[in-house]
Amino acid sequence: MTVKKTMNVESFNLDHTKVKAPYIRLAGMKEGRHGDVIRKYDLRFCQPNKEHLEMPALHSLEHMMAEFSRNHSDQIVDISPMGCQTGYYLSMVNHDDYEDILSLVEKTLNDVLTATEVPACNEVQCGWAASHSLEGAKEIAKKMLAHRDEWTEVF
Repeated sequence: MTVKKTMNVESFNLDHTKVKAPYIRLAGMKEGRHGDVIRKYDLRFCQPNKEHLEMPALHSLEHMMAEFSRNHSDQIVDISPMGCQTGYYLSMVNHDDYEDILSLVEKTLNDVLTATEVPACNEVQCGWAASHSLEGAKEIAKKMLAHRDEWTEVF
């Protein structure tokens, strides 16, 4: 019998063969010395090891979610794409309402659908401005929103 070693990174301890994307789950919490709590959410858009987001679309969606989500909450610390290209991490400070997170993501993705350009898509504001796809980002948002009723079902 092989005993699996517990890893330092929470997602490395998640059995990626058992999850059912798309979903949104609480992936971790950290409390600061002064009582602030950071919650990290796993926004999984694609089924791990079966599909992935293409880089130009993933990059554009990251710009759009990072910018548009802050119109709906001032508690966002960061939205970052996963290296595996299957989703994003959303980090929030002092916010513990899971239903509100679902609503925040839904509102933000709806903002993506109505966008006419990718924010900060230029060489001054972006490190790889040539790698963007507005239409690709909209397709990802549309697909995720089509499965809105499944976001709470991780397994």
